[in-house]
Amino acid sequence: MKKIMVLIGGVSAGSLNRRFFEAVAGLDAGHAFEFKVFDIASLPFYSQDIEATPPAGVVAMRKLAAASDGVLIVTPEYNRSIPGVLKNALDWGSRPPAQNIWAGKPTAIMGATMGGVGTFGAQQHLRNICSWLDMPVMNQPAVYFNASTGMMNAAGVAGADGDRLTESSANFMRRFLAAFEAWIARFPK
Repeated sequence: MKKIMVLIGGVSAGSLNRRFFEAVAGLDAGHAFEFKVFDIASLPFYSQDIEATPPAGVVAMRKLAAASDGVLIVTPEYNRSIPGVLKNALDWGSRPPAQNIWAGKPTAIMGATMGGVGTFGAQQHLRNICSWLDMPVMNQPAVYFNASTGMMNAAGVAGADGDRLTESSANFMRRFLAAFEAWIARFPK
């Protein structure tokens, strides 16, 4: 079973991306993964002033990353980019440069919005950041999820208020999980 550190960029109580992640995690029937969500909202703003003696949240994030086989980033799109709280977590993990916890860590990205292009803009920006941080990101399949057509409620009605994936979305996300498992296998610890 692969241990996966999960960073969810949407930190609100009713985060669509958290609900999307939970629906996808529920598809892991073969139990290929042990998902551990790290609460990025618990981190203080990055400051070089406290980098040498990082706060407890940063230490906890570093420990989880070290114990993980891969990273799954689930991001909403804010103004064609990633949320600041997600960037803050990535910054903390990359500092100081000689202790970059992200380097070489196989990564997958997914995200959900109500829009037709999903989180394309945010993911493109995130890929640039991950490239600089030396995080090998899985390219395919790409998940720019439209929640208004891909999720459904308990009554089987499609819409962003849903807590389950439609059948076609579930099948696609199973392929995504299988590809992520294969991606991680390419980078032995």
